[in-house]
Amino acid sequence: MIGAANRLAHLRDAIEHAPMGERYGRIVGFNGLVVEATGPDAHVGELCEILPRSGRASITAEVVRFAEGRVLLMPYGDVSGVSLDCRVRATGRFLDVPVGDALLGRVVDAFCAPYDDGPPLVLPQRRPLRPAPINPMARDEIDEALETGVKVIDLFTTLGVGQRMGVFAGSGVGKSTLLGMLARHVSADVIVIAMVGERGREVRDFLTDALGEEGRKRAVVMVATADQPAIVRTHAVHAAHSVAEYFRDQGQSVLLILDSMTRFAMAQREIGLAIGEPPTYRGYTPSVFAQLPQVLERCGRVAGKGAITAVYSVLVEGDDMNEPVADHMRAILDGHIVLRRELAARGRHPAVDVLHSASRLISRVATRGEQDTVDRAREVLATLASSKDLVDMGAYAPGQNPTLDRALGMEPDLVALLRQRPEERLGRHAALQRLTDVLQKEEPRDGTR
Repeated sequence: MIGAANRLAHLRDAIEHAPMGERYGRIVGFNGLVVEATGPDAHVGELCEILPRSGRASITAEVVRFAEGRVLLMPYGDVSGVSLDCRVRATGRFLDVPVGDALLGRVVDAFCAPYDDGPPLVLPQRRPLRPAPINPMARDEIDEALETGVKVIDLFTTLGVGQRMGVFAGSGVGKSTLLGMLARHVSADVIVIAMVGERGREVRDFLTDALGEEGRKRAVVMVATADQPAIVRTHAVHAAHSVAEYFRDQGQSVLLILDSMTRFAMAQREIGLAIGEPPTYRGYTPSVFAQLPQVLERCGRVAGKGAITAVYSVLVEGDDMNEPVADHMRAILDGHIVLRRELAARGRHPAVDVLHSASRLISRVATRGEQDTVDRAREVLATLASSKDLVDMGAYAPGQNPTLDRALGMEPDLVALLRQRPEERLGRHAALQRLTDVLQKEEPRDGTR
């Protein structure tokens, strides 16, 4: 009797929530990115289907705004074949993300459909695309260092488990190579990589050259290329965080690499301008700067669960480190790694500018002795940088400044320590020992290099 009562209750609930009709609207305009329709009676964020007359399959679109009694929809696919007066049907569904352990080792699109030639994905669970914010009191303190295997990062911008770090670089400075080194060498359980707005060739090159076969085994690579609609590119960013949250909730340590947040901001700007938002500085719309903290706050350590350590690349336009997206990201993040074109031109890779890079949490994850060692190395590099022009012109004679003489004596070994080939890996403690050895090197008696 109890079983029959439960079945009846379940049936009653299904009948009460079953749709008793379908909601339709009709297309009345299209401006290149946004489809305008009269109806249906839908909600912002709800998915609708555009039904072309040409016999083509329906096109999924998302409700992004209402204006002057019309529904504005942004399609996820090609709208060729759509004409005026085509019908639009509300589905009653909102976007979520299919997740599961089967994603490991796979290359997928923004909707977790396979891009590679592997078997079909069976993903039993679904997670919301934009979950509720994490309660600040549910966050754990970040007090454990994450070993990345990249010497210059482990030494000078030490990452904590659950920290959010930005990699700021212009084009062609080695950003993708550095991100590939992180993904290949980091001591994390799972790596989630989102490539947003990249060219197709760059995606293939990153997978084969930067990441490699070993890196792919524990990685989920999500791709939304530059030729896809802006709403798909923004969707990929949110979906990558949802995938990372799935593994975090299993108690795992996740490294999330997102390349790049600048292209995410550009895609969001396209959407904002298309739906009528006012442009602000350099054309960025208010929604861009509202979305950035919402995205970045999804990372961190959560009590009783795992952690998401995030590395966001920021492609600075014209090497301007103060352009709007870079400036806003730097204010939100827990640290920044700056790549310099001049260092790359001199053959130093990774081209990390140690003096302009910083980790805000290094005091929590490194011992006092380790910090003192790193601070001494920074002083040496600062001395070399301030005297570079004088030394290059030959205007400096050894013996005039004992501090500079000592710095010049250590320079070859220090620069060699900062260099690293992509396939090379060195543990954090071993790197610290090498740095200590360089700093303790005796000053040459004659004061020469």
